[in-house]
Amino acid sequence: MRPTSTPAAPSFTTAFANKIATAPKAELHIHIEGSLEPELIFKLAERNGVKLAYGSIEALREAYAFTDLQSFLDIYYAGASVLLTEQDFYDMTRAYTERALADHVAHAEIFFDPQTHTERGVPLAAVVAGIERALAEAETRGLSSKLILCFLRHLPEDDALATFDAALPLFEQYAHRLIGVGLDSSEAGHPPAKFERVFARARSLGLKCVAHAGEEGPPAYIYEALDLLQVDRLDHGVRSIEDPALVARLAQTRVALTVCPLSNLKLCVFDDMAQHTLKALLDQGVAVTVNSDDPAYFGGYVNANYLASAEALGLDDASVYTLLRNSFEASFITPAERSALLARLDAHWHGSQAEAAALDAS
Repeated sequence: MRPTSTPAAPSFTTAFANKIATAPKAELHIHIEGSLEPELIFKLAERNGVKLAYGSIEALREAYAFTDLQSFLDIYYAGASVLLTEQDFYDMTRAYTERALADHVAHAEIFFDPQTHTERGVPLAAVVAGIERALAEAETRGLSSKLILCFLRHLPEDDALATFDAALPLFEQYAHRLIGVGLDSSEAGHPPAKFERVFARARSLGLKCVAHAGEEGPPAYIYEALDLLQVDRLDHGVRSIEDPALVARLAQTRVALTVCPLSNLKLCVFDDMAQHTLKALLDQGVAVTVNSDDPAYFGGYVNANYLASAEALGLDDASVYTLLRNSFEASFITPAERSALLARLDAHWHGSQAEAAALDAS
């Protein structure tokens, strides 16, 4: 069951778009490898002597005509092949943080895929050290952040368990940043149940748990993520609309969905943005958030996702405010940090310009 097309909101003006773009927000679903722009891919390929299958930046961009999740992943993993050193991971992450700061992201919870790199002989410690260095620098400029280590679901769970064991020292070393585990990659044919043991281990250590479910997979995968993996948050989850009982459960429990509208459009989950289930889920009380997923490949960072959703789905002032508020409420930050960020949001959205400026500067 998917909603019919919704006309653009009459209130979607330049002023409203600017209000959205300059609002403080959290991004909770961003794959750092998916922020690797073609220009940086070619720069790193030259630096590291990696031969690419595409002769130019333009040819690579033209290949971003995806028909489904797997067609994207094939290019995504090829792009990641240029990442070999700690400096590469720093450069990639630094580029993302610049984009995030420009979009007024105040807090980001960032996914990374260690198996994508360790299978190429890249040390896991180098991956995390490069990402951490860039995130620590961004924190001095007002962008707080956390890291979530994701397992590749197309690989066996034994591989995930081995990756988790290898990462245990890093969870201790970077406890301030590395706070959870996730599950991504090809969803079809790889249900969450496949990873029940590794998620149980992560939970036993007090780590946060998230999982991609209900993007291409059915609502049954969302139930498995909730009941077997016992996730704290669901990534995507847009197909939950097909099961009214599931929607009611999500609304009641406030398990948030990290929805990525432009990604869903680019990967043909929806044929048109106006068909997206985001508004229907939001209207039924589900804690929906807006995020960019793999922005270098899907045509937009987080602000572009907010603006495209607001315009195509006719979201009004109150709906966008709820999405922004949900982003902070669903984040893995302390109550004090959450209160401070929500105060900034309220000052921006409802208060005076002077009040908002004062809170942004604090």
